[in-house]
Amino acid sequence: MTEGLGRPEDRDMYDQLRDEASIEPDAPATGEVTKETQIIAIYGKGGIGKSFTLANLSYMLAQLGKKVLLIGCDPKSDTTSLLFGGRACPTIIQTASEKKEAGEEVSIGDVCFKRDGVFAMELGGPEVGRGCGGRGIIHGFETLEKLGFHDWDFDFVLLDFLGDVVCGGFGLPIARDMCQKVVVVGSNDLQSLYVANNVCSAVQYFRNLGGNVGVAGMVVNKDDGTGEAQAFADSVGIPVLAAIPQHEDIRRKSANYQIIGYPDGEWGELFNALAINLAEAPPVLPTPLDQDGLLGLFDDSDTGAGVTLEPATLEDMCSAKTLNKESLEVIYDQV
Repeated sequence: MTEGLGRPEDRDMYDQLRDEASIEPDAPATGEVTKETQIIAIYGKGGIGKSFTLANLSYMLAQLGKKVLLIGCDPKSDTTSLLFGGRACPTIIQTASEKKEAGEEVSIGDVCFKRDGVFAMELGGPEVGRGCGGRGIIHGFETLEKLGFHDWDFDFVLLDFLGDVVCGGFGLPIARDMCQKVVVVGSNDLQSLYVANNVCSAVQYFRNLGGNVGVAGMVVNKDDGTGEAQAFADSVGIPVLAAIPQHEDIRRKSANYQIIGYPDGEWGELFNALAINLAEAPPVLPTPLDQDGLLGLFDDSDTGAGVTLEPATLEDMCSAKTLNKESLEVIYDQV
C-alpha cells in the first residue's frame, strides 16, 4: 500500500494522513440550541404549504415579541407573498444584477422589507432554462454575507427551502452548518413523506461527517386525520410540532393571501403552539426509512405495494427478426 513512498517526507505525509483519517469525529450535538439566534431551515415538497406555514409562523412569532427574519430560498420567490398580501418582493439575485449593471451596491432597503415586526426577503433564482437554481441560492447567500448577515440581531431566522431538489445549493444549510436545526413540512401522502425522508437522510449523512444540524420535527399540513405523517415521524424518531387541519377556511384565506397566525384569531392557538414547540425542540438525529419502509406506512391498496419486480429478458427487448439475424461468420467444414 505504501509502495512508491520511498522518500522519508512522503512516508511522514502518509502516516499523518492515515492518523487524521483514523480520528473519530466528535459526537453530534443533541441538546438545546445555545446560540442566541436560532437559524432554522424548513424543507418540504413543492406545493405542500411551506410558505403558508412560514408566513403565519413568522407573524405569530413577531406578535409574541420575537424579532424574526424570513428568507425565501425557493426560485419561485413565493415565500413572502402571503406576508405581503400577494405582492412580489424584489429578489436579491435580480436586484444585485441590476445594481451591478448600474455600477451600484445593494443595500438592505433594496431587498429587505417588513410587516408588523416580521422582516422578509427573497433570494430568488434564474429564469427558467437560464441557470442553476442551486447556484442562485449560493450566490444569494454570498450577497447576504456582504450585507452583514452574520452581524444581524434576530431571535429567529427562518429559511424556506425547496425539499424535492437534490442540488447541493438547496442543501447548503445542512452541509455547511448554516442552521442549527431543520423542520420538514409534509402531509399524509407518499410523495411529501418521500421528500421529508430525503431531508432526514441528508441530515444523517452530514451528521456522520461531523456536522451538527439536527431535525427539530415535522409540521403536518392539510392533515386529513389518516395518520401516515404521524406514523412517519414516529418511525424516523422526530416529533410532530403541529398538525394543521385540512379545512376550507384555511384554504380560502391562504388563497386570498390572508394571515391566520395571529393571537386572537381562530387559528391563533394552533400557531402559538407551533411557535413554542419550534423554539424549544432540540435538534435530533433522525433514522430515515428505506423505500419499503415508506410504502409500509400506507395501505397496499393505496400504493400498489403488492407489485413484484419481474426481470426483463433480451427477447422482451428485441424483435424476433433482430434475434434471428443471420451471422456473417464463416464456418469451415471439418475434414
